[in-house]
Amino acid sequence: MNEGTPARPKGAAAYFGDEVRALRESLAMSQEKFADELHFGQSQVSKVESGTVLASEAFAMAMDRLVGTPAVYRRLRNKLAKQGHPAWFVPYISLEESASGVTDYSCTFLMGLLQTPDYTAAVMRAHFPRETDDQIRARVELRMRRQAVLERENPPLLWVIMHEAVLRTCVGGAPVMAAQLDHLIALARSPHVTLQVLPYKAGAAPSHLPFTLLALNGKPHVVYAETPTHGGQVDEAPDVVASAVGNFDRLRMAALPEVESLEMMRKIREDHGR
Repeated sequence: MNEGTPARPKGAAAYFGDEVRALRESLAMSQEKFADELHFGQSQVSKVESGTVLASEAFAMAMDRLVGTPAVYRRLRNKLAKQGHPAWFVPYISLEESASGVTDYSCTFLMGLLQTPDYTAAVMRAHFPRETDDQIRARVELRMRRQAVLERENPPLLWVIMHEAVLRTCVGGAPVMAAQLDHLIALARSPHVTLQVLPYKAGAAPSHLPFTLLALNGKPHVVYAETPTHGGQVDEAPDVVASAVGNFDRLRMAALPEVESLEMMRKIREDHGR
């Protein structure tokens, strides 16, 4: 850093992590004791304090319960979670965090919850070619922050169908794609994640555009889709949701089963690794 250059502001996860550590130390508690009081694992407390992940809303609510504050930590956490997102995306962020299920069709890029930091950086660099490295890093951090929903005690059921083209497109170079495929293969081991590949041989897809369905209490409730000119839109209309559910059901039938999808991901990972 050049002399006189202001330090970059802390990201949301790091800022909240400092607040968590400050509270724990003011209570004279070890991480283990603090975790017990919150009813969270010590590893989760460690991740939150270090700024590796942004605390979940449930984590912040547990802090409020512990010290008797009137939703102070919850409000702070939710404000930080939305910081930096465009106004049109904020409604989706709120819904994603409270969803019991997320189903997604990825046919251009992998959805944000699946991306590695390097993959995200390559996507952002392609979309914002005139931005500085610091600006791109801030965008990457913002996207990584969303993945905290997968770290919580009861994460949403995530079901993603990826077109084969998405996995074969060399986003960021072969090493980035190899690491991204490794990440997908690791995620596929989770009982909360289902990944399917829609292969080229399946022919024309039931949908030629990506979309996401969000469920509340196990029932599809909202459809989210983006356009290149108007950002994203959340639609709760029953007929729109029903149409999206039908499209996703057809995609499920056309896609490879989980075991065969995993085999294809491993094969494509080998291709990128050559």
